[in-house]
Amino acid sequence: MPTVQIKTISFHPSIWPKMIGEVSRDARPGDLVQVLGKEGTPFGWGLWNPKSRMPLRVVSHLPDELDESFFERAIRRAAQLRRETLKLDADTNSYRAIHGDADFLPGMVADKFADVLSVEITNLAAWQRLPQWLPLLHECFDTRRVVVSVDEELARIEGIPSRGGVESDPVRSVKIREHGARYEVDFSQGHKTGFFCDQRDNRHQFGKLADGRTVLDLCCYTGGFAISAALAGAGDVTGVDLDEVSISMAKRNANINSAKIKFTHADAFTWARTMIENDRTWDLVIADPPKFIHGREDEIGTAKYADLNKLALQLVAPEGLYVTCSCSGMLGAGDFERIVITSAHRRDKRLQIFDRTGAGPDHPSLSNYPESRYLKVLWSRVI
Repeated sequence: MPTVQIKTISFHPSIWPKMIGEVSRDARPGDLVQVLGKEGTPFGWGLWNPKSRMPLRVVSHLPDELDESFFERAIRRAAQLRRETLKLDADTNSYRAIHGDADFLPGMVADKFADVLSVEITNLAAWQRLPQWLPLLHECFDTRRVVVSVDEELARIEGIPSRGGVESDPVRSVKIREHGARYEVDFSQGHKTGFFCDQRDNRHQFGKLADGRTVLDLCCYTGGFAISAALAGAGDVTGVDLDEVSISMAKRNANINSAKIKFTHADAFTWARTMIENDRTWDLVIADPPKFIHGREDEIGTAKYADLNKLALQLVAPEGLYVTCSCSGMLGAGDFERIVITSAHRRDKRLQIFDRTGAGPDHPSLSNYPESRYLKVLWSRVI
């Protein structure tokens, strides 16, 4: 069995190059390896790739012998959580099936969209094993077709071949249901796996606040929050996004649901400034931007969050409701909340925070991997 020794003891699943010690000669890229502690004693098991930015991904910190059947059990355990424990199929046919390291399957994120499994591969080990894993994934999640995506830059770094492996089935789009709403997922145009399942419960909760209120959905992507609000009885709904393709998909989703929504193709920052100059306000405002922060010292990303929240807060009517989100894993919940609160106080506003939420339960986070809790949602009334 190939071995990799670590110089620094860490129970985090991601091991950086500077933490790697001796590596046995028979350890090949993508191998399941035994992890040894700094004294050379058994410490755990992981997936190895010396070419990767993160060469060792630890999947178990137990010294007991482990083989490839570990990953089969992980897939079954992931399905059991979603389908038996959480009973997600009762409200939706779309959810996160595999959540990477948090489901002990590093390098793979998979979402179920009706009978389609949308898989995003981010390391060589997962790419190598997907042909063996896929039949079991289909069996466990009641899917028949697969769409596979691999980022070109990541593929180059990881040494993932451009040919071979699992190829995507010829599926362009699929319709899904979620808490009474319907959406079309377009795999040729969508971000990541095609649709953001992580906001499902938040969309539902947002709808409950919308009845009779005017609603603004800033950075609306394909219209999820706006549609939830319209279906729940909002009086007037506006959605804004810079991505022209996303706006087109949002309009299509609104039509599918017979929802009356005004969608605008515009930069949220510029558009918000114009609305402030025009003294426009809404009773319920949500800001759900794309990931702004891409590293631990990303001052530009932090400034963008501050600017967007400063603008969005000025669009909330007196004693209106404000919901703001961050999907940047490198930004902690406390830091995000400080940015939002500071933005409010600088505009001489106070926030009556009544809820703090995150991704749905199909996006679990590991206790030894705090970055897996990436989505933060702050719910407040603006006073």
